[in-house]
Amino acid sequence: MFNMFTVLFEHEGVFIQPSSDEDAITQDLLVSGSLRIIDRDGEIIVEYRPLEDTVDPSNMLCAGKDSSSVVEWTQCPGDRSQQLLETQHSYETEWDMVNAVSFRKKPCTNGEGSMNHSHERSRWAFTFSVGDLRSITVREEGWTFLICKLKDSSSLPALHFHQGGSREFLDNLRRFALLTESLDDETCLLLSTPNKTLSQSFENLLDDNNFGIVHKFRKDPYVTTLGGFSKVTNYLFDALRGAEEQHQRPPEEVADLLGEVIPGLEINQQEEPGFEVITRIDLGTRPQVTRREPLSVEDWAKYQDPEGRMINISQLKQAIFKGGLYHAVRKEAWKFLLGYFPWDSTLEERKALQRTKTDEYFRMKLQWKSVSEEQERRNSRLRDYRSLIEKDVNRTDRTNRFYEGIDNPGLVLLHDILMTYCMFDFDLGYVQGMSDLLSPILYVMENEVDAFWCFVSFMDQMHQNFEEQMQGMKNQLIQLSLLLRLLDLVFWNYLESQDSGYLYFCFRWLLIRFKRELSFQDVLRLWEVMWTGLPCQNFHLLVCCAILDSEKQKIMEENFGFNEILKHINELSMKLDIEEILQKAEGICLQIKGCKDLPHSISGILGFDTNVCGSNAEDSGSPGPRPRQRQDACSNGHLRESSSHNSCSVAFIS
Repeated sequence: MFNMFTVLFEHEGVFIQPSSDEDAITQDLLVSGSLRIIDRDGEIIVEYRPLEDTVDPSNMLCAGKDSSSVVEWTQCPGDRSQQLLETQHSYETEWDMVNAVSFRKKPCTNGEGSMNHSHERSRWAFTFSVGDLRSITVREEGWTFLICKLKDSSSLPALHFHQGGSREFLDNLRRFALLTESLDDETCLLLSTPNKTLSQSFENLLDDNNFGIVHKFRKDPYVTTLGGFSKVTNYLFDALRGAEEQHQRPPEEVADLLGEVIPGLEINQQEEPGFEVITRIDLGTRPQVTRREPLSVEDWAKYQDPEGRMINISQLKQAIFKGGLYHAVRKEAWKFLLGYFPWDSTLEERKALQRTKTDEYFRMKLQWKSVSEEQERRNSRLRDYRSLIEKDVNRTDRTNRFYEGIDNPGLVLLHDILMTYCMFDFDLGYVQGMSDLLSPILYVMENEVDAFWCFVSFMDQMHQNFEEQMQGMKNQLIQLSLLLRLLDLVFWNYLESQDSGYLYFCFRWLLIRFKRELSFQDVLRLWEVMWTGLPCQNFHLLVCCAILDSEKQKIMEENFGFNEILKHINELSMKLDIEEILQKAEGICLQIKGCKDLPHSISGILGFDTNVCGSNAEDSGSPGPRPRQRQDACSNGHLRESSSHNSCSVAFIS
């Protein structure tokens, strides 16, 4: 039986110096090899394999740290003219060193040397599971070397990166484990992977319901090209609940533990100066609202002047919010809603814009299309992006006729747009989940260029969801918890008693805007409604509240615990009624807005303090606020720091 594995990272030119008591010659040898991170049947393995030839100091040249001279250790007579010096520029040191040099192979007689050599290579190879790794110490001696220590306190040979690559190795390792700096030694990185823990991977999070949510929450590894993705894991579950089910940790201890799992997350547990204290608030009766018919092609035409400019924009947005769009209107309307087309542009101006954007798109597309195989072999980042995109594209909406079948042209466009986005945004590149955001847009646009620029605009709103620090996701979870506690303190207290008060089961909802929870057509309806910016900021958080409001009775009456809540929420996928949800979410918004003593922090989350709500939204040519440019805006879950009294830091009193 063959062991199937996937190579996730590989770097050659990594040296070890074997420690052996057998003879002095072996102690002086430097063994050159390749370092790999592989996925073997779901287990992440680090593997070191020596190359064909070891480096013997008796045949090696070494550069001095000042790079001004080459120090000759020993050279064999007659070989001097044949030796080659290869200059390597290491970005991890202050010096450019001559690292890789030619060496003389030892003569072999009757194959004996070859056999012994092979035996030595196998003796120097080693592998270990990331889950067994306790710490990595990073040292500098003109080059970087790493000392790995396992949980059983055994040490492995130090890994010497004479030709660079240690940073890339650690970055890739962070995809599968949380590395934190030791308090006692800043050169020591501790790996947080107890009980195969930090496990909530993008892949598992976004996969279909094959094995059930509880199984996925406990499956390794947690993979996130974002660094510290959700970390909704066994570690979190065990840490918050304690060793015994009955044990309830103090709130301040829970806050400390959660802060370790999600770096940067701050939770206030007591009344402090500068924090707004919120008591139970009577929100009054929730208003009943109705939905309307979708906007038709004829209706859309009424909002255009003779030159093609959109008019009565606030009224138009209100109509879209209340009923959505018929599919025939979406291809044009989405370009305005997403900000690709300015609302006040004429038809001719939009044609000129499309020509400019088409040229710009294909220039970026040519950048990655023209990369040769030889170039890509030396560009691990581009290789990783391509591999991840190909993997995700092949499983994105394959039941939709637009993407089904082999060699589907829709899949090719999906792939090409995502690869081009990597050229557009080098810093972010591609992160799992982004294909889910692009798929509906491409389906509607049926045009590569238009779909790309609409996707760019959508990513402007969603960018922080996919950034390494996950600040957008952290803020949204905090804001959602605040809103739910305001709306239904009894239900929130129940969730809190089941260690679910931080609402991690809503993570997928927020990450990709309910893409995996609703049918494809319902996703189109929900997104176009949310893109209007009505009836308030962060309306998607009220959509979450509306869903939870419909499910709270079942959760509480059947006394669901932590696992049952996760399982129940996951099984809601494809069973939700989008019109009912939108109707309830709008009613919740009006109910909160009608509260006279609404806390400033809640007003800040929903934007009631900025007068951008309801039908009074600005009638302008702007497609909506770009929160990344404002330091005090709460939009799309991306709460920015503010020194005003409208901060979202809140202390609750039940």
